[in-house]
Amino acid sequence: MDDLTDALGRQRQEEQRRALRALLARPLLRAEDAAFALVRRHAPGLRDWLTRETGWYLQTERDFVRLHKRPADHADATRPARVGKGTQRKTFNRRRYALFCLLLADLERGEAQITLGRLGEGLGQAVAEPALAERGLAFSLDNQEARRDLVVVVRLLLELGVLVRVAGDEEAFLRRGVDGDVLYDVDRRVLSALLVTSRGPSLVALGGADGTLDLEARLKALAESFVPDTPEGRNRALRHRLARRLLDDPVIYWEALDEDEAAYLTNQRGAMARRLQQATGLVPEVRAEGLAMVDPEGELTDERVPAEGTEGHLALLMAERLAEIGPEGATLAEAEAWIGAWQTQYRRYWRKAACEPGAAGGLCRQALARLASLRLVERRDQRVYPLPALGRFRVQAAALPDDEAPRQPDLANGETP
Repeated sequence: MDDLTDALGRQRQEEQRRALRALLARPLLRAEDAAFALVRRHAPGLRDWLTRETGWYLQTERDFVRLHKRPADHADATRPARVGKGTQRKTFNRRRYALFCLLLADLERGEAQITLGRLGEGLGQAVAEPALAERGLAFSLDNQEARRDLVVVVRLLLELGVLVRVAGDEEAFLRRGVDGDVLYDVDRRVLSALLVTSRGPSLVALGGADGTLDLEARLKALAESFVPDTPEGRNRALRHRLARRLLDDPVIYWEALDEDEAAYLTNQRGAMARRLQQATGLVPEVRAEGLAMVDPEGELTDERVPAEGTEGHLALLMAERLAEIGPEGATLAEAEAWIGAWQTQYRRYWRKAACEPGAAGGLCRQALARLASLRLVERRDQRVYPLPALGRFRVQAAALPDDEAPRQPDLANGETP
């Protein structure tokens, strides 16, 4: 009976681990996702663990589950949203994020169905507001580049399940504008779950009515939660903040922690790492420079080094070169020059477009962005500096056996071969 109980306990723990990993990889899961039923089944245990260790809230609904994650660093711009795969992958920039927020506001006020052209018209009206216009935000359906930004944003809403395509095709809209319109259903319940804040935006706006709150302060105020002024309350806040960083960030460096965070992690590092490993399957890697929770399965990251394809190979080459040159780093011009040499060396292996004249600049920015998102390098001004974790990509010379010929046995003196 005890063996059966232990087996059931291990099975329950493994299922809950798989459910938590699914949520960390995709904080919004819909009913058609393979892990949806598993997360719903273990929702009470997951909710208790998340509340205790991270302070994140798990919302469970009939047709979706939503992990209300809060980023540890609001100033981190190294991991923007992306849609698509391979060479068709599109990255969000500040403009696309602004359009995304404006679309969400428009959808909240709109009907249960909407067309892509109508969304574009709403954006044109929204950017005409003086507060946006004076910041240079513009949008017009007559501009193909603007339509492309709109399609990228809408495709993210499709991936999230806020929009469901009924008829039409976004590519036709890109080519012909409203003559190639697309019709969508709007899922308001999923839409309402996208915003993750500790307080309502209107309350933050009231707090900044005198104009003293800048964007960074407003973002911080949106996510700021009440911390009791007691030793237990402060320790709980530190545990939550560090656990979020260990689950979200590829690596934590000691030099990036404040005094209280460093002291807490020094004292609680072993216990915290064990709890996170048991719950998620991530393996702690402790070095003199910091701590990382490594995923042996490679599932909980949207960036990989090494990776397949031209961009993956290029990122690995860049990582090796920067690891070799040491802490002084390199200029962006030097990095582009390396790529120019690699274009010739690996021409037969890379895709054709990557070897065309003028491609080195874009390839360089893309490779460095990938390494920066993994906390392997840091860009400052026109230079790029390797961070300590990049040392794992440093290739040393192979240790070869002695090249001397082996001594032959002396058969005349009785030595055996």
